[in-house]
Amino acid sequence: MTIDLTRRTLLRLAGASSLAMAAAGAARAEGNPQGGGPTYASRTPMRIGMVTLRVKNLDKVADYYRDVIGLTVMERSGSAAKLGTAGITLLMLEARPDAAIEPRNAAGLYHTAFLMPTRKDLARWLVHAASHRVKLSGFADHLVSESVYLDDPEGNGIEVYADRDPSQWQWSEGSVKMATDELNIPDLLSLTNTRVSDYAKAPDGLRVGHMHLRVGDLAQAQGFYHGAVGLDPTRSRGGAAFLSSGRYHHHLGMNVWQSEGAGQRDDAMTGLDWFSLVTEKQDILAAQEERLRKGGARVAQLPDGVEAIDPWGTRVRLLKV
Repeated sequence: MTIDLTRRTLLRLAGASSLAMAAAGAARAEGNPQGGGPTYASRTPMRIGMVTLRVKNLDKVADYYRDVIGLTVMERSGSAAKLGTAGITLLMLEARPDAAIEPRNAAGLYHTAFLMPTRKDLARWLVHAASHRVKLSGFADHLVSESVYLDDPEGNGIEVYADRDPSQWQWSEGSVKMATDELNIPDLLSLTNTRVSDYAKAPDGLRVGHMHLRVGDLAQAQGFYHGAVGLDPTRSRGGAAFLSSGRYHHHLGMNVWQSEGAGQRDDAMTGLDWFSLVTEKQDILAAQEERLRKGGARVAQLPDGVEAIDPWGTRVRLLKV
């Protein structure tokens, strides 16, 4: 298939007339009030495991993640679909046909961020997205990574990104430098053939690199995800905070840009049901559980770990793998 992939094509898909507008779109996706590869992200003491979403139209949403992101449908029934890559589950969709769509000013999911193994994989995926005329909401250079933003059919935010080598990340006093700059599309696309899409499915190394949540109060969110769960702060700016394990730029982002003052989430609505943080070390899991219980968090025992509920009702599973 021959593709007319030009800068203009990508800008049109992003609903923009210039790279500056596209960067502004990404800034909005990141909530900017001003307008290491997965091997690194995955070898930290804790990392993101998988995500479960409640969706109204299971077939439509499952097909989107299969056709647009390239995930493999591993299991599918009338009530659920399990998707992933290389036999690893990354996304579970649960059918809730009678559910109302969760509003964007509620606490919950801001976006799920799929981390490509290499920059070339990101370029290949971008050609694939353009060839299928996938609607994009923005793209940007974050210094530590390069990112493209979009939404699934029910408005669940998605980021597709590739990390720069961790040696290029700039740290100062425990904070990593990030930005929302224009993405150098020609340089990115120079890594692949823009006239032929060869992205048949997601690469085996694709993982969920980070989660970004909407919360009602930043201090309360930091108290839970830092104080109780044990993630370390890496950056903060107006209305947002970022945390990670093992000096990754962030495994978790959280903001109040749309959701400040939000109350308890409604489990009868669509959106994020739960996500997991996984570790290979039993002592880390034990310390997490102890902090959660001492902090008075709602904790339930699971066969391979525990499930805790954040102050707005979002469930996070802490699992040993």
